[in-house]
Amino acid sequence: MSLDTAIEWTDATWNPVRGCTKISDGCKHCYAETFAERFRGVKGHPYEQGFDLRLVPEKLAEPLRWRNPKMIFVNSMSDLFHENVPEEYVVAVAKVMVAANWHTYQVLTKRSDRLRELLNTSLRFAANQEHIWWGVSVENRKYGLPRVEDLQNSDAVMRFLSVEPLLDDLGKFDLGGIDWVIVGGESGPGARPMKKEWVVSVRDQCRREGVPFFFKQWGGVRKSVAGRKLDGKTYDEFPQRVHHPILTAQECLALAAEFEASFKGTLNEAGDECAKRAWDEEIARRIEDIDSGKVTLVPLQEARRRLSLVIE
Repeated sequence: MSLDTAIEWTDATWNPVRGCTKISDGCKHCYAETFAERFRGVKGHPYEQGFDLRLVPEKLAEPLRWRNPKMIFVNSMSDLFHENVPEEYVVAVAKVMVAANWHTYQVLTKRSDRLRELLNTSLRFAANQEHIWWGVSVENRKYGLPRVEDLQNSDAVMRFLSVEPLLDDLGKFDLGGIDWVIVGGESGPGARPMKKEWVVSVRDQCRREGVPFFFKQWGGVRKSVAGRKLDGKTYDEFPQRVHHPILTAQECLALAAEFEASFKGTLNEAGDECAKRAWDEEIARRIEDIDSGKVTLVPLQEARRRLSLVIE
């Protein structure tokens, strides 16, 4: 768990999964990928493997060791509902969230179809927990609005939308059953602009429906200069949080150890399977790049010559 997050709408981040793959327009300038790839090949670094998808079972019980109640963004560097994360691992993450219920969890995904499917089946025990907030990313009408429908059709008690980066006018859309909306513009090099009228439209719809509205940022290349005020006001609205008793330090440590021991074998097998699936996908992508001409193959003799120059 990291307590050093700069994300305005949370207190801490927890990443029992690392890495992801792009699936929609909102992924184009992924901050998590940019950060992780900086450390690819750095021995011993948590992102030595860059942004390759992998499970991190040693991080699984972390919330049980933190007794100070936090708002926790789950998998800020991944997507819990990625198709290559085994279902049993997703269930294990949810069991930790249910056990360490003095925290509030924010689970955000772009894989809304799998979110809906699991919340209505194997994750139903966690879907009805008010301290676990389930959310989907909404960057535009094409990809975002179908995700809103998936979320609304799930058994989740607490539902939220992360409308970031907002790339399009969403128009009028259904906020039924939605408990919170975050809006923000894209930031960093190549950031795509966000128009004020798009933001105002979402804010006004939230006002009419009584949904808390959080405006994160205007974004841009220099987001600190652009700030996060809308019409001269800062919007920092949150849903009402629930509070549960905190276990003693001894109880927390004992529960964490018990949890890790009970899942050790299962999670090791899940991690191996996750790694295999991710590698199979990578191979498929490389073959596709070769077939499409994006990658030019070098003759074996030439490759050996180049390698000898590097070694020398």
